[in-house]
Order: sequence, then C-alpha cells, then structure tokens
Amino acid sequence: MSERALIHAVTGESVARIPLDGSESDRMETALDGSGAVCIAVDPRDPRRVYVGTFDDGVYATDDGGRTWRASESGLGDSRVLSIAVSPSHERSGTSVIYAGTEPSRLFVLRDGGAWSELEALQDIPSRDQWSFPPRPWTHHVRWIAPDPHRAERLLVGIELGGLMYTDDGGASFTDHRPGAKRDAHNIAWHPTAEGRAYQAAGDGAAWSRDGGQIWEGVDSGRDLRYCWALAVDPEDPECWYVSAASGPGAAHSGQDARGGLYRWEGGGWRRLELPGDSMPYALAVTDGDVISGMADGRLLRSGDQGASWEETGVRVGSITAIAAAS
Repeated sequence: MSERALIHAVTGESVARIPLDGSESDRMETALDGSGAVCIAVDPRDPRRVYVGTFDDGVYATDDGGRTWRASESGLGDSRVLSIAVSPSHERSGTSVIYAGTEPSRLFVLRDGGAWSELEALQDIPSRDQWSFPPRPWTHHVRWIAPDPHRAERLLVGIELGGLMYTDDGGASFTDHRPGAKRDAHNIAWHPTAEGRAYQAAGDGAAWSRDGGQIWEGVDSGRDLRYCWALAVDPEDPECWYVSAASGPGAAHSGQDARGGLYRWEGGGWRRLELPGDSMPYALAVTDGDVISGMADGRLLRSGDQGASWEETGVRVGSITAIAAAS
C-alpha cells in the first residue's frame, strides 16, 4: 500500500482521518464531532477533496484531506443526506459532478461548484408509492448512488426499501426497479475497468449485472448469511468481489455489538473469509491491492492477499459505518 494512502472512516459521531503508513494509531485525527456523519466519498480527480453526508445537517466538504471541513453553502441545508458520490467518468472532461441522496428519497446533483439541484425524475418512478423503510415505515431513502466510471450519464440508484433504479441520461429520466436486482438495496458498485459490470449488496441477497445495469442475476450460492450490507470489488479482476453479511438487520445494525461475516466470490460461489473476531464488517474498500474492512467494533483491518489473512492496523475508533480510501 502507498505510504501516502489514507482511509477516511465515518463513525456516526465523527470522521477519522487515518494514514495507513505504519503509524496509524499515532497519527489518526478526528473531525466533525457530533455532526451525525453517515456517508462519505472521495473525489477521484483530487483525493484531498472529500464529501460527507450527515443525518440532519446536509453536506460537509474538505479540500485538504480531512484536516479542515466546511459546511456546504450550496443548498441542502439541514437535509438528511444518507448517500453521496462523486462521478469518476466526468473526471476525464474536467467537470466536477457530485450526487447526494436524502430521506425521504430525493436525488440532487452539484455541477462544477454551483448549487445543488434536484433530479426530479426520481419522483416519477411508478413504484414510488410502495417504497418504505421498515424501521421508519412512513419514509424511505436513497441508500446508495453509483455513477458509471465509463459513461458519464449512466447512474444506478438504490432505494431502501424500494429497489434499484437506472438512468442513462444523467437523471432526466429513470427506469423502475431493474429485473433480477434485489429490492432492499444497500450498496452498489461498478467495476472500474470492466465496462458494464455492476454489483449489488442488499438485505435480500447479492446480485450482479454484465450488461451495464439493465438485467441482474442473483448470486447467493455458498453464503450462509443472507442479509448483505457492504460491498467492494477487486479493480484488477471483475470476477473477484466481496460482501459482508449478517443473519438479519438486528445482528447487522447493533452498533459495536453487531455481528456478521465477510465473503469473497470465487468459482461460482461465496467463500467465507476468516476475520479476527466476530464483529460485523460494516464498511469495505479495496485500495492499492489491499482489502480494507471497517468493523462495527471500531477496528480497521487490512489484507494484502484477498482476505486469506488479516492484520490489525492498531486503529480503534467508534463503531465504523462507512469508509473511503484516498491515495
């Protein structure tokens, strides 16, 4: 792993800036204490630029790798922002495009430092009246946003609980839940080099697509825990990806007491990976050849051999709910 690689870890109470250079625990810094941070995304054009969505305080941003933060002054205000993403495909054109998803389910875009504007076509999806989030059944939210790294106008949007929505015109229109995808959408990813390959982790299992997100195939063979949560893909191998899972939402979302497992897809089925302890792997990333797992009990683990073995980084923060890698 690069000596300059950073992991930004969201705990719900703060955001931790963790250099993975051998002295992590000594140099870790925290910020945005009490902000209610929920989600995080790094700008692929500039890894010093990072965005955080909060539960009731809109969006925060940093331009110096997390040393200082500022509240977004371009709208969203006190919105409940549960998902955020920076478009990697706009990087080549020099255009900055950031997406934010809220509760209730609304989708916003920020282009080239302007103001947030709503992609209102999400509200026209026919199934919208059936969307509902079981812990707060009167509402629902945009749980994940996945901009395609190969096509700037293609976007996947996961609604919890409502399904996986698709647009190929930058959000001017959306198609409803994609065939074969899972309904309880938690995490979605595209492969960075294999065009058209997309992946999903959901409460009702895991799925992937080989045709640019149009048709999906459920892939649950070999996994004893059904409730999938976090997701990461190997950038070198589109057949290698990881999901974390638990026996159900109660086991997965119990703070530092959450319990679950981690799986790697190989040869047509899931293989469970042995982690130190039985805490829930709540957030995943792959960076510089390492798999990074942010654990519900506050530990940060890494593996340089696709999860065959793990090392403790020495980091211990509050219960980790999201991570993003910057290098």
